[in-house]
Amino acid sequence: MHIVFEQQAASRGGHPLVLTLDTHGIPHRWISWQHACYYYAKDQVAWVTGEHAFTVYGGMSRLTGQRSSITASSIIAIKGKAMAMKAFSQVPPLNNRELFHRDRQLCAYCGGMFPISRLTRDHVTPFSRGGKDTWMNSVTACRACNEHKGNCTPERAGMELIYLPYVPNRAEYLILTNRRILADQMQFLTQHVPAQSRLRQKTA
Repeated sequence: MHIVFEQQAASRGGHPLVLTLDTHGIPHRWISWQHACYYYAKDQVAWVTGEHAFTVYGGMSRLTGQRSSITASSIIAIKGKAMAMKAFSQVPPLNNRELFHRDRQLCAYCGGMFPISRLTRDHVTPFSRGGKDTWMNSVTACRACNEHKGNCTPERAGMELIYLPYVPNRAEYLILTNRRILADQMQFLTQHVPAQSRLRQKTA
């Protein structure tokens, strides 16, 4: 698939994000088509992969009379040590949208699947009992189960977790944060997702 669009039209948005990697092939982050063009223009693209690409046309060259253009792939590896250093190995930021997607919108207590509007973030060990707002202490819960559990631990409330919380790795987090992942990007990222991940079960 090869997408061709004018630079002016592209500025209105709606185009897929580009997946960047470090030179070792480790997923890094999503970037806009504008940012991808910057890397191409600065000769900072080490290598590319993926089946999808797009071409952005610019202005006419006074010297050659030809129109400038940049063709970018959907997955690009960026040169330089800075790229590898920026790729976080620490815990990714926690927010509700990614939490609910990690848990496949399943309540950790009743097992029901709910729309996001009916889900809440439940702290397995409540703040009042020393719990923290972390991936390992957070699960998705429907409003009814969260209200029933209240300010108790699952054991004290007589409720059993049907799955355990875990910290998503980099590839999982990139899948969780992008709603418009191209097929080749998803295939690449899934290769970096742990076998035990619930997200791998969803995307398989």
